[in-house]
Amino acid sequence: MKELSKKINAKEIRSYVLIIAAVFAFRSTFFEPFRIPSGSMIPTLNIGDFIVVNKFAYGFKLPYSETFSDPVYLTKFEPPKRDDVIVFKYPVDTSKNFIKRVIGLPGDEIEIVNKEVLVNGRPMAMIPDSSDVTKDFAGSFDGEKVQFFKIKDSEREFNIQTTHKLTQVDTFPKFKVPAGNYFVMGDNRDFSADSRFWGFVPEQNIKGKAFVVWMSLTLPLLDDTFSFTPTRIGKMIR
Repeated sequence: MKELSKKINAKEIRSYVLIIAAVFAFRSTFFEPFRIPSGSMIPTLNIGDFIVVNKFAYGFKLPYSETFSDPVYLTKFEPPKRDDVIVFKYPVDTSKNFIKRVIGLPGDEIEIVNKEVLVNGRPMAMIPDSSDVTKDFAGSFDGEKVQFFKIKDSEREFNIQTTHKLTQVDTFPKFKVPAGNYFVMGDNRDFSADSRFWGFVPEQNIKGKAFVVWMSLTLPLLDDTFSFTPTRIGKMIR
């Protein structure tokens, strides 16, 4: 009986190990959840949004291959496009994940003149539609300086906590995005530490394309600042 029990336990352990390995392989290859900690992507993404990232949007990777080195692609699809919202390993510290919008593709010429971003000579809007800036976005923004918001008349109240760890980039001379790299910025551009401050995102750092919001709440649950926004559940990220 003891030997039979040991065999059953061994089979159960193997089954659990296989299930766990399959879950991690799926997470490593197909989809992975992330939480938005800052306001740099407002109004597209709010503080406390939980998102799903499509990790095979740009190709199938060998499971776990990007854990300790550059990812190994089994097959590649189309590369990231301008305006894609991507999650990537922060080039300065690859243990951290960042989320930003692709502004410049390899070979693009970028220039910033008086806060206006020019891509291949064409201007891109600098200030997001702030009609969505309400107290629903409450939170602190450590490490990112708030300079201004364009605010429409509203009955909603809100507070902005400012920090002063970055110097705003109002003007930047023309430069070319190198091959295999991307220039990214936050949608809340006066509120974002991005390629203007720390440079380009190498293609091998890209983990995937942001896909959908599956939950939106601020933590901790028992804190006075806790909020839950069910209307954001299922919001597609564009």
